[in-house]
Amino acid sequence: MKNLRVRLAGFVVLMTGPVVAQQQLATAPDTGLFFPSHWVRGYVDFEVAPPHNEPDLGRCFASTGQFGANAPCAAFARYLTGGYIEVQPFARTVLRRVFFFAKPVLSLGNNVPAVSYTASANPIALDSTLGAAYEVSKSFDVRAVLHTVYWLGRYGGYLGYADLGTGGLYGNYTTFGARWYFGGYGRTHDIQ
Repeated sequence: MKNLRVRLAGFVVLMTGPVVAQQQLATAPDTGLFFPSHWVRGYVDFEVAPPHNEPDLGRCFASTGQFGANAPCAAFARYLTGGYIEVQPFARTVLRRVFFFAKPVLSLGNNVPAVSYTASANPIALDSTLGAAYEVSKSFDVRAVLHTVYWLGRYGGYLGYADLGTGGLYGNYTTFGARWYFGGYGRTHDIQ
């Protein structure tokens, strides 16, 4: 009888062992080095500017309308689309506090102030912000940011007398800085 109990106990352990191990795995925290939960986050958006209120991208003189409705410099946007993406690929070690981000904004339109207000969605420029940051705490991080503007289509070249050049949208630059979150707004995940 004792031998039967030992065999029965061994059979139960053999059959329930994988279930218990599976339950432990399901509740165990991330233990890998890469790709913790919520390692990618962000948003996308789309905005439309009403007529007589187009964003000035700093490429053309505000008085470009003196050249008429077909002025070659019509870099006043009607539509802005873009977003923000943040990637935090490390789950453990001090690297878990490192994240990378991108914030592209695509400007579309073909408008000449006080002369021509169209619904055109011609590509004008891609305003690209890329960066890397280190979370010092849940509400404070230090970062390096690279900002670049890519002029698209006909805006890649010279646009005539009303052209201010390609330095618009704050131009191209690199910055090093810090960001402090306050008022209940902070990082969307916990730093341990």
